[in-house]
Amino acid sequence: MTSITISRQFQAVLQSSIIFIITFLTFSAFFISLESQSPASKTLHISQSECKAWSTHRKWKSLKFKITKRTKLFVKLEDFFWRKDVSRLPLPYGMQGSELLLLKVLAATANYDMPAHIENLDCRTCVVVGNGYSIRNTSLGSLINKYDVVIRLNDAPVRGYEEDVGNKTTMRIFYPESASSNPGLHNDEDTLMVMVPFKPQDLRWLKEILNDEKRDSRGFWKPPPLIWLGHRSKVRVLDPHFMHQTANKLLHIPFPPKIKQKSFHPTTGILAVFVALNYCDVVHVAGFGYPPKQDQQQPIHYYGNQTMKSMKDSSHNISREARALKKLEDLEAITYLHPHQ
Repeated sequence: MTSITISRQFQAVLQSSIIFIITFLTFSAFFISLESQSPASKTLHISQSECKAWSTHRKWKSLKFKITKRTKLFVKLEDFFWRKDVSRLPLPYGMQGSELLLLKVLAATANYDMPAHIENLDCRTCVVVGNGYSIRNTSLGSLINKYDVVIRLNDAPVRGYEEDVGNKTTMRIFYPESASSNPGLHNDEDTLMVMVPFKPQDLRWLKEILNDEKRDSRGFWKPPPLIWLGHRSKVRVLDPHFMHQTANKLLHIPFPPKIKQKSFHPTTGILAVFVALNYCDVVHVAGFGYPPKQDQQQPIHYYGNQTMKSMKDSSHNISREARALKKLEDLEAITYLHPHQ
């Protein structure tokens, strides 16, 4: 009788142990599955076919873009004297009337190229990180850091937001009013600071900064930094050709505007996407998309307190840009890294 009781107790213990082990393994598999599906665990897998498709696919014909990996993004001092197609348009679409300011800026920077280790890549993977609220809580930071080229905009912060936006920055596209006094706070040591001149005053500001001249803050809609700690060797000036083509080919903004018609310029965000399409083999985007216009209290950035209300008198046509991005997405020219509106 005693041996039977011991046998039954042993069977009960064994059965409980088996149930425990099965339960443990089931929950472990469940949590591992959840973890593997989280954005933070994503890895960057780009096939050779994806790399080659961007310059040969018929979608470029429908967009009428001139895509080439040999595209030079920045204005060069030596090119300035020999270019046969000197623009007859004023800023931001050409350099007419600002040639002397440009020459003085270029003479002070003396560097006009992308880093050789990026130029020489067989397949350039690029991500344009927008400043939109949509990137909040996406945990995309580690994935963003894996791209060859990470393009950021204006004075968007990195510190404190690394989990969502990463901390690698290859290029930061900005203009004086959107410049941060100390670029070293939210950029890498080798980040290229790419100036987009919207008006002659922008080049004047950069000339005064680079040559340590007396600052003149007239002509800006917002006072730019009077002290800017960016290193001149990392400064580049984006060729106005890209702003003109963004407006003309991508957004179809008429130029010059009709009389009494409000003039719109592309945002630095849509400009950065167009630059990436011209320079990169694979273009992904994150942090793009505005909330509905009727939701005036919705935050528009992943940082700060600005809401849609602040866009009321904007000089940008965000509806037109949203349609252009949707077209690029539908044509698979760009890929979003997260859900968006």
